Amino acid sequence: MDFDQLIHQRYSCRHYSDQAVEDHILAKVLEAARLAPTAANRQPFQIIVIKTSKQEDALLKIYPKEWFVQPPLILAVCCQPEKGWLRKKYDNQSYAMVDGAIVVDHITLQAADLGLGTCWIGDFNPEAAREFLGLPDQVETVAFTPLGYPLDKPGPKNRRDLADLVRYDTW
Repeated sequence: MDFDQLIHQRYSCRHYSDQAVEDHILAKVLEAARLAPTAANRQPFQIIVIKTSKQEDALLKIYPKEWFVQPPLILAVCCQPEKGWLRKKYDNQSYAMVDGAIVVDHITLQAADLGLGTCWIGDFNPEAAREFLGLPDQVETVAFTPLGYPLDKPGPKNRRDLADLVRYDTW
């Protein structure tokens, strides 16, 4: 599908089939993530592929919505801020979280192109996530997304008018 169709078709899926995601399909999603641009090409991210089966109770401590554990897989995108590019000249800001967000976006778009559903989850319990994923102190979770075949259909997108979102030259 062309990009215009893709960005209109992608939506936050909240009703999934338990149908397995084929390995070659998962590989395409992960490859899209690998190809995501990162500041100075540092690639300070890791993706953890989680099988939901028999882990539902622990996963629901991370995000307590039943639909979160419906699909066979959940992807956790994590970053290592000290490995990210730093805006040293001004404020030493690490771009690792931004890089991770770009990775999640690549995942959601590739998944939609392949007929899979995703839903960007940022409202997760960070301590439950850290414990479940076994993260070292220097690693942060950017977001989670379920990954599976949708049982629902996208509805109309409710977005603000472009004129409300874009400014030219100054605020």
